[in-house]
Amino acid sequence: MVTVKEQYESYPYPERDPADEDKRLITGSPSHPLEMDHWLWRGCRDWSQPLRVLVAGGGTGDGLIQLATLLSKAGKPYEITYLDLSTASRAVAEARAARRGLTGITFHTASLLDAPDYGRFDYIDCCGVLHHLPDPQAGFAALRAALAPGGGLGFMVYAPYGRSGVYPLQEAFGALFDGLPPQDRLARAQRIVAELPEGHPFAANRNLGDHHASDAGFYDLLLHGQDRSYSVPELLETLGATGWRLAGFTTPALYDLAQITEAPEGMPAETQMALAEKLRGTIRMHTAYAVPDSPEETRATPANRSLVPHLRGVQRAPLAKAVAQGRPLPVKLGGVETTLTLPKGTAAALAAIDGRRSLAQIAQAARLDPITFGTAWAQVHKALEPWGLLLYSALLR
Repeated sequence: MVTVKEQYESYPYPERDPADEDKRLITGSPSHPLEMDHWLWRGCRDWSQPLRVLVAGGGTGDGLIQLATLLSKAGKPYEITYLDLSTASRAVAEARAARRGLTGITFHTASLLDAPDYGRFDYIDCCGVLHHLPDPQAGFAALRAALAPGGGLGFMVYAPYGRSGVYPLQEAFGALFDGLPPQDRLARAQRIVAELPEGHPFAANRNLGDHHASDAGFYDLLLHGQDRSYSVPELLETLGATGWRLAGFTTPALYDLAQITEAPEGMPAETQMALAEKLRGTIRMHTAYAVPDSPEETRATPANRSLVPHLRGVQRAPLAKAVAQGRPLPVKLGGVETTLTLPKGTAAALAAIDGRRSLAQIAQAARLDPITFGTAWAQVHKALEPWGLLLYSALLR
């Protein structure tokens, strides 16, 4: 079997060219500062205090570069420690950071299982790594041991239903190509996949595209020697067993059974999320935030009028104009398409969102009295926040 380290030495993932840093910044979830603040620190972190970050299994650096770049642009202090087993992946991440002139990052070739040896961190990024460990639960536990008080974890692990067809192919290729070097495994697997019948579960799965993007993407998806997925119940059980609690999925609406059908009275929230995952059938990864297991809520809520709202994925001027004209907002996320409708009376508040004004200041700018604004903003929050389109953070202040 090709080991995980051997795979990523041959095919660093995701495939990135450091020269592309001159023309684009790849952004996403987790590890966007606005999203982190919203889910982990109730939207009111003191960003004047240095953020101690661990990027655990950083690969070629997407999460690292995003976080360091956005914090640098905002003028906020940080210290980032990067860990990865692959020297080839680390070299790409280092080159990308150098291309952007990013500082405050230390690079180490190491396993995330050694994370506690590198200190305690306010934030830990672990995207697409835990599901590749021989014992993922040990990985969750190691990251928990490396967390500083008041900190949190942003992570992504694979989900089963949106990856239909992947695991039978992985098993078949593992048996067929045992003992072959990575390059030969790739060439032979690509020929087979190109000839799959239309009815094959993988050929029919429209949720996946990595195998079309690059050789590294194909190998990571279909030839990985160590790969598992987590259903919602399995993920919640693993988090609980390792001292974590789910703070929230980055797109909670995908896991909201009420968005699909009426939930039976008294059904636990965990059961509702599990059923929503099955009914959706398109979720291929769980992207989420976790905090130490305690009853304290860390998700931002608009009850605090000093919070600063941000729109993400939508522009305020076109959104405000559409709402004022009574037009719906189309949304396409996680393989789901829907439309959101907001009352025309919320347009003025939407137009006043600039990433610096607090909710109280937006009410003043929109010339809405507190009661009218409270009613209007509750509708805005209910429509946008569950889809990850509205976040609260004082990052830009």
